[in-house]
Amino acid sequence: MPKVRVYQLAKELNLSNKELIERLRGLGVEVKSHSSSIEEEIATRIKDSLAPKSEVSKPQPKQPAQPAPLKKAKPKPKTEPKPKPKSKQAEASEPEETETGKGKLVKLPDSISVAELAAKINISGSELIKGLIAEGQMVTLNQLIPYELAEELAAKLGYRVEKLGLYGEDDLEEEVYDASQLLGRAPIVTIMGHVDHGKTKLLDTIRDSDLIYKEAGGITQHTGAYHVETGKGHIVFLDTPGHEAFTAMRARGAQVTDLVILVVAADDGVMPQTVEAIDHAKAAGVPIVVAINKIDKPEANPDKVKQQLTEHDLLAEEWGGETIFVEISAKNNTNIGELLEMILLQAEMLELTANPNVLARGTVIEAKLDKGRGAVATVLIQHGKLSIGDAFVVGNCYGKVRAMFSDRGQRIKVTGPATAVEILGFNGIPQTGDTFQAVKDEKTARDIGRRRQEIDRDRNRRRTPRVTLEDLFNQIESNLIKELNVILKTDVRGSGEAIINNFAKIKSAKVKINIIHSGVGAVSSSDVMLAAASNAIIIGFHVDVDSEAVELAKREEVDVRLYDVIYNINDDLVKAMEGLLEPTYEEVITGHAEVRQLFKVPKIGVIAGSYVTDGYFNRNSLVRVKRNGKVLFEGKLLSLRRFKESVKEVKAGLECGIGVNGFTDLEEADIIESYLLKEVAGQL
Repeated sequence: MPKVRVYQLAKELNLSNKELIERLRGLGVEVKSHSSSIEEEIATRIKDSLAPKSEVSKPQPKQPAQPAPLKKAKPKPKTEPKPKPKSKQAEASEPEETETGKGKLVKLPDSISVAELAAKINISGSELIKGLIAEGQMVTLNQLIPYELAEELAAKLGYRVEKLGLYGEDDLEEEVYDASQLLGRAPIVTIMGHVDHGKTKLLDTIRDSDLIYKEAGGITQHTGAYHVETGKGHIVFLDTPGHEAFTAMRARGAQVTDLVILVVAADDGVMPQTVEAIDHAKAAGVPIVVAINKIDKPEANPDKVKQQLTEHDLLAEEWGGETIFVEISAKNNTNIGELLEMILLQAEMLELTANPNVLARGTVIEAKLDKGRGAVATVLIQHGKLSIGDAFVVGNCYGKVRAMFSDRGQRIKVTGPATAVEILGFNGIPQTGDTFQAVKDEKTARDIGRRRQEIDRDRNRRRTPRVTLEDLFNQIESNLIKELNVILKTDVRGSGEAIINNFAKIKSAKVKINIIHSGVGAVSSSDVMLAAASNAIIIGFHVDVDSEAVELAKREEVDVRLYDVIYNINDDLVKAMEGLLEPTYEEVITGHAEVRQLFKVPKIGVIAGSYVTDGYFNRNSLVRVKRNGKVLFEGKLLSLRRFKESVKEVKAGLECGIGVNGFTDLEEADIIESYLLKEVAGQL
């Protein structure tokens, strides 16, 4: 019996996919998603049930969905006035154990001093120290304790605890607005998968561009955001250099991606980075659409790919699962339209919305230092409207929008939600994943930015490790774990993060990678001087070396290595790390000889007339003397002769005279074993 897809029927009936799915379930028909198939008979029943309504009046235009926004701020409840600070006498009179919190909310940073915590949970510092000592923590009032311990202490006193953001509470509270102000927005899609499976080629085909030829080795080196107009809807694509960059952005609280396109080559199948991509997408809770690429190749086997992906809980709909699979050829533009349609259908189910009428809010996708334009960042606007001249704060940077450019380099004056723009006007280079927030004026931006810079400086001071005698003795006893100091310079922030994350994959208990400095821009003289002072190597990615730095590096004998492909860096780094390790020596047995007669030679000692049974003896050989299977002596050859002539080597089947340095207690039938020590480079 013929079947029809849910989304095709929904389009025919002028209904949303969600509305049609609800009607089907009302009829007792269970469907998993908009791309599920239903019998023609059921489709006819749905059409008949809608016929009377369609004759009376035309279908009403679909109203915008009104779910709560992803990051909507809730109206603040009325709070009681803060209690006045208590006197020392009042503190002393308080009982030791009281439920002072009574369910009140207290917000704590990632670390807090004992004195600050005591003030927040309304007890004296001395009482808090007593409690910490009881927990086995010997602390002082000014000492920092971690959030987890502070949370435990506050909870014991009846407080509800929340963790503050990176910069605590500042003036950047989101605007409160009604759900009726929300409008639909374009989906933001990240393309992921194994290297060389065609991710960038797919994006090229979608954009009708030649981006792949601009990337070294055809591998994406930067995070990019690109807009595509399909005629049926707008889509924003993200192309990242690694899955770590994707996870890092979400880990900072930047809910950037709505949907993941997992690209798997039909001729190659599931590979290690494919599995990594699946794990990262699942960890982020993002829906996955699988694009099986390269179906034009003779060795392509899409069914094998589908079978492999079932092991990772991705089951195709035609096999009874819920994952959308589209078989494509990015090279030949096969089924690309169908893939775009599936993306838009999936986005419709997600009911993506944003408010275009508030101050702009977004996320930094990429940042770099441009020689002619200064600090530049690509920002994905998620809510609100951004215009030329707007003031903003991003991380601990701030600024005013001097210019904006689209993903194709066109100047624009205003932009709204679900758009990626390149922005000029930063006072510094923000971090990838930092939250971008427009504010009412430049003074507000400057004040918040400077306050955040102070917080960062204070945080860095607190985190600076202090060397103790105990640490020093431990290092001496552990034979000083070797370190490879590295200075990293990249053209953009995102590449630097991806490279550092790759460094973390190099596991070794013998050598540690120590990133003493990372930054954006060309390798400078100051980088070389720092490397010389700290015995470091300099790694540059997509950057040049200043002329002064070139001469200085030669003079200071600093190793500067430049790369344009990320994956080559780890290979060279492993080799450099192995060079720091002490070599080991492997014993190679070269031959055996049987002692058949002994001779005493004046001024030399005992010479063993021997027969080489296998292998060979060399003048530089090390030897061991064995008797009845036991080793009597190990040492060096004193002499190696044939017919009274000194020789360099004697091979199997020949007789010779062997003198063993430092051992004269030889007997007939002893076995002399010859061996060499081969140097083996240290391995991680």
